[in-house]
Amino acid sequence: MNDRAVKVSKFLALHLRHAPERIGLTLDEAGWADVGELLSAAAAAGFAITRAELDLAVGEPVKRRYAYDESGTRIRAVQGHSVPVSLGYVASAPPDELFHGTVARFLERILAEGLRPMDRHHVHLSPDVETARVVGMRRGKPVILRVDAAALAAGGAEFFRADNGVWLVAEVPPSALSVMR
Repeated sequence: MNDRAVKVSKFLALHLRHAPERIGLTLDEAGWADVGELLSAAAAAGFAITRAELDLAVGEPVKRRYAYDESGTRIRAVQGHSVPVSLGYVASAPPDELFHGTVARFLERILAEGLRPMDRHHVHLSPDVETARVVGMRRGKPVILRVDAAALAAGGAEFFRADNGVWLVAEVPPSALSVMR
């Protein structure tokens, strides 16, 4: 992604996941915002976005953080919200193992306390090591954690698969984590 595409994506993340009210945007109960209202609100906030830039953010092939509804007139973030939304994902059986990318400075705390959603609704887990590595690289040299999703599910944990393939769970206790070497 070029610098402008990154800035657009970060603007969308802030306003579609965490603070829509900062630009006067309203999300419905499922996290959807009207595309025209978003573009107008962005321009009024001094960060004009074109529909073509929005299309690029939605179509970004790796992270796929945003989606249009079937009509193309509404947009939402597909996971990662800190504002109250109900994305409508149905609980489903996860693969036996999932992965989480982090960095060494967080490892001691994670191994002691587990993975918690922090200010989001769920912990985000990757379906494969490479995706977890990319996630972890955002903050430095990545450390990959293996999550025993089968054991968590057997113990009653509910997993949800976001539209972009990210697996969501309320928390991951330390007993379900191992560091990959």
